[in-house]
Formats: sequence, structure tokens, C-alpha cells
Amino acid sequence: MTTFDANGITLERVREYVWEIPREGDMRVPARVLASEALLEEIEDDKTLEQIKNTTHLPGITNYAICMPDGHQGYGFPVGGVGALDAENGCISPGAVGYDINCGVRMMRTNLTYDEVQGHEEELVDSLFANIPSGLGGGGIVEAGVDTIDEILARGVDWALENGHAVEDDLLHCEDEGMREGADPDKVSQKAKDRGKNQIGSLGSGNHFLEVQRVTDVFDSAVGDAYGLAEDQIVVLIHCGSRGLGHQTCNDYLRKIEQQHKGLLDQLPDKELAAAPAGSQLAEDYYGAMNAAINFAWVNRQLIMHRTRQVFERVFDRSWEEMEMELLYDVAHNIAKKETHAVNDEGDERELYVHRKGATRAFPAGHPEVPKAYRDVGQPVIIPGSMGAGSYVLRGGENSMDLTFGSTAHGAGRLMSRTQAKNEFWGGDVQQDLEDQQAIYVKAQSGATIAEEAPGVYKDVDEVVRVSDELGIGDKVARTFPVCNIKG
Repeated sequence: MTTFDANGITLERVREYVWEIPREGDMRVPARVLASEALLEEIEDDKTLEQIKNTTHLPGITNYAICMPDGHQGYGFPVGGVGALDAENGCISPGAVGYDINCGVRMMRTNLTYDEVQGHEEELVDSLFANIPSGLGGGGIVEAGVDTIDEILARGVDWALENGHAVEDDLLHCEDEGMREGADPDKVSQKAKDRGKNQIGSLGSGNHFLEVQRVTDVFDSAVGDAYGLAEDQIVVLIHCGSRGLGHQTCNDYLRKIEQQHKGLLDQLPDKELAAAPAGSQLAEDYYGAMNAAINFAWVNRQLIMHRTRQVFERVFDRSWEEMEMELLYDVAHNIAKKETHAVNDEGDERELYVHRKGATRAFPAGHPEVPKAYRDVGQPVIIPGSMGAGSYVLRGGENSMDLTFGSTAHGAGRLMSRTQAKNEFWGGDVQQDLEDQQAIYVKAQSGATIAEEAPGVYKDVDEVVRVSDELGIGDKVARTFPVCNIKG
């Protein structure tokens, strides 16, 4: 048997790209890491393996705790982690969702070609940066009063449609049609609402960005046609989440769990995995608050997309309808959803809280929750890479339900902390090199932000996607490459 040893943890090779940490001690299930040996050697550099092993201690965890090919150290639960916890006898964990609830991505396609954009890059990046709020703190496209923020939390993108920030087609091409059922604005604290009310329609900071891209490769022409993608086409990728509202909501419930469920917390090897028992009032309250924050994030990305359409109209002197600026898909990353999955070889099904933290839902063709437009080919999966390496569009693979509870990776995955990145790179140099060597125009609030997100900070997105494709959990459809990028 082939093994891999890292930091005192031994992984056994189950099959190609599937490595297992066998169950021992108080582990309730084994842990699995989906990676090539090259990716494993990067994963061993931080606490990812220790964290995915700790995750197996959560009550009700089913089959395996899973780490995706882009996995890296997070808060308690690794980024790139998937854990399916029994919704009746298990628990729900804010730490396994993350602070930025529904951090996610959406891609908008256009009928513009790269030739049509060349020569407009600087005007485009300047206009996008001037018109789309970014960076730490406040500032959004709309500012909401008490009633408006509650409507956004309850209704999601349906609110944006009613108020002129969306069209019907936008809802049809968003996960859950842009509205999570079970959202309860009353379970979101006033402090969280106050943090979010002037941030609606803003990128925030860190690794969040808006990137204009060109499609460089289409690997599957039939699926590419279904997604409306062709080589040399211009698309726009938006990556952000629920801003201060989501962060505060996570923090509020972590503190409540520490007070109300200390007994469960004391049983876990890492208090950052804090969880509320399924069926408890706190579990129900968190689920309602989390779903509300999910809706907030979808509205946030919708407003940014709407403003992007307006910027393109001014730069290219055409209506966004003429440019066919349509939403391809929007998919969440940091989320816990009640889903029904087969849990054994006999096909017995259970309702589970499927926690995807820095992981993407990847449902295959035929699944009823895939939008009708894509049901015959599978759910679009959007994998952002670094701003110097390009991104990918995948489709949910036929093996995803068996291997990963219908999930795959969500990005390239970090190699360096932000502090280390700022010590290694100088933002101005990175910005100039991207423009001079790759014709990529980047604008950000500070040079430090660019340094934190330098291409060298991230793993090889090509390798992450290759493993996903080989495993059949997310199949390659198209590759894109940056044209211009704005960051907080």
C-alpha cells in the first residue's frame, strides 16, 4: 500500500488521487484528501491535514471528512473542506461554514470578443474601479434602511428584481434562484445588519475581486455551447461574499455556542469547530441566520453585476442587452445546506447538513437542482485562479455524488499567508509585471492588496482542476485568462 507521511499523520492511497487518514481514537469516520502527490506536498506545509482529521470528531459526520485538491489551512475547518453532518442526530457548525458566509463567484458572459476590448483595457479598469465600491469598511451601491435590509435577507435576488437591479433571467441562472428558503432576518443581530446595510453592492477586500477575462480554450464543445461559451469571448468573473454582515453573524453564533453548548465544544479537539446540536434552538437559529446572510451575498454580487453592465455600456457605447451580458451562473462556496444524499452502498438516504467551506457544489447532469438550462449537461462550476494564471469553468461530474456529496474545489488554494506574501512581493512590481509581461491591467486600493494576491501566492490551478477532472467530480469545460482586474 502506498502511503504519504506528513507532520505525524499517515495517509493511505485508496486509489489514484484519493488518500485516506484511517479512523483511529475518537475519530467518527476516516478523513479523505483528494490530491496528487504534488498537491499533497504543498498541503503538508500547514495544518490542513490536522484540521481535516479534527473535523472527523464532529457529531453526526457521515462517511468521510473530505479535503478538496485546493485545500489549505483555515479557521478550525480547512478551506477546501466538505463535511456532511446528520441533520437529525448530528450538528451544524458555523466554523465549518466560515466567517464569509456565501463567499462565492458568478460569471457573466458577453458577445464581445477580445479584439473588441483591446485598446479599452485602461479605460475599463479605471471605470470599474471608480464605480464599484471596494476595500475595507463601508460604501456600497445602495444603502438600506431597516425594512430594506430585512427584505434583502428574506428574499435575496427577488428583492433586486423588484427594485430594478436584476432581470428574471438572472434569478434562473443563480444557485437556488438567488433565494435560500428558511432565511430568518430576525435571527440576524442588529449589529450584523448595521455592518451590512451600507455595504450592499461592494467587493470588500482580501482575495475578493472583479475580473474581465477572455475565453482561451473550450475543452468540451457541447457543454461549452450549452453554457454559451466560445474561444476569444469576453466574460466577467465576480468573487465576493456577505461582507461585514456575514462575518458578524458567524461571530455572534460562535459566541452563543461557547455559552450554550460548552459540553459539545469540550468534546472537540479544536474549539474553532464550534457546533450546535441538530434540533437545538441554536442550530435552528443559526440555520435561519446563515440562510439570510446567503441571500445578502447573492444580492451583493447581483448589484455589482448590474453596475458592471452599466460601466460596459458607457465604455463600449452599447446597451448591455446588445452586448448580451447575461449571467452564466452564480454558485456559493461557504455554506451549509440541508440536502438528501445516499449514505451507503444500499442507497439508503439521509438528510444532511452538507458543509462546503471553500468548496463548490458540483451536481451532475440530470440532478433536479441544476437549472433547467443546464440540466442535460450538469451544473456550471467556476474555479478562479490567481490574477496571473487564469480560471476555469467546469461542470458537475458524474462521480461527485458518490465521492464528495456533490462537491469539488473552489479555486487554486493559497500557498502563502497574506503576511508572508507581503514580505515576499512588492505590489507595485507585481502590478507592473502583470501589465508588461501578460497585458493584464490591475487596480486595487493599495499595493499591499496586490502583493497579498500575487500569482506566486497560489497553488497551480491547472493541477487542482486536472485532479478534479480525473476524479470525475468536476469536468473541464473552458479556461479563461485575465484582461483586467479590480481588488479591494
